[in-house]
Amino acid sequence: MTPCDPRTEVRRLLYELCVELGFCLPDHERRRLEDAPPPDADRFTDAVFAAEGMDPGLHTRLRQQVRDTVSRHMSGWARP
Repeated sequence: MTPCDPRTEVRRLLYELCVELGFCLPDHERRRLEDAPPPDADRFTDAVFAAEGMDPGLHTRLRQQVRDTVSRHMSGWARP
């Protein structure tokens, strides 16, 4: 199987976060994450919360759910 380009991988991740957990980011935030995705699961997770205007420290269980999804996706991403 041919690996997807990074933008496609981020799109798939953001789609799952929207459908499964309700994190449906505005277009400009999605494009920002597609153009320059944070390098690790923790930073990506925090960027998703920031894009939603949420404090991840106030939503520890939800943050863990988002992080688990991000980590699962990132573990399959092709490395440069």
